[in-house]
Formats: sequence, structure tokens, C-alpha cells
Amino acid sequence: MPKRILQGVVISDKMDKTVTVQVERRFKHTLYKKFIRRSKKYAAHDETNAVKVGDVVKIQECRPMSKRKKWEVVSGTALTG
Repeated sequence: MPKRILQGVVISDKMDKTVTVQVERRFKHTLYKKFIRRSKKYAAHDETNAVKVGDVVKIQECRPMSKRKKWEVVSGTALTG
């Protein structure tokens, strides 16, 4: 089974080797046909402490590293603008 990959923005990098990534998804309401935004925060493993707050990163499922941390950072780019 392939591992899921999500894209989001780093909102916290205060922990050692861990970042908090906020992933936003959009979907259409079935009755009202309006697009709704929902977001969720994930704790992701960052081995080198390379990404900073505001970076857009891709995270991938991995083995459980702790109680909350089941994702790892695959790639990250600095948000410009």
C-alpha cells in the first residue's frame, strides 16, 4: 500500500527534530454546493531541523516515532512573497 503524501505550511518549529504542519483541504458541500475549507495540524519528523516557520513542505506517512508523530518531512521550500 502506498504511503500518503500531504502538502502544508509549517506553523511551529520550536521542538527538536519536530515541526507542526497545517494541511488545508477544500471540498464542496453536498447540499449547498459551496466550497468549504478545513485544516488539520500534523506533527512531522524533521531529522536535520532544516525547515522553518512559513515553509511549504510535503509530509509522508511513516512508522510511529512517538505518540503523536507518524509523519516525516519529505521536501520543503521557503515561502516567498
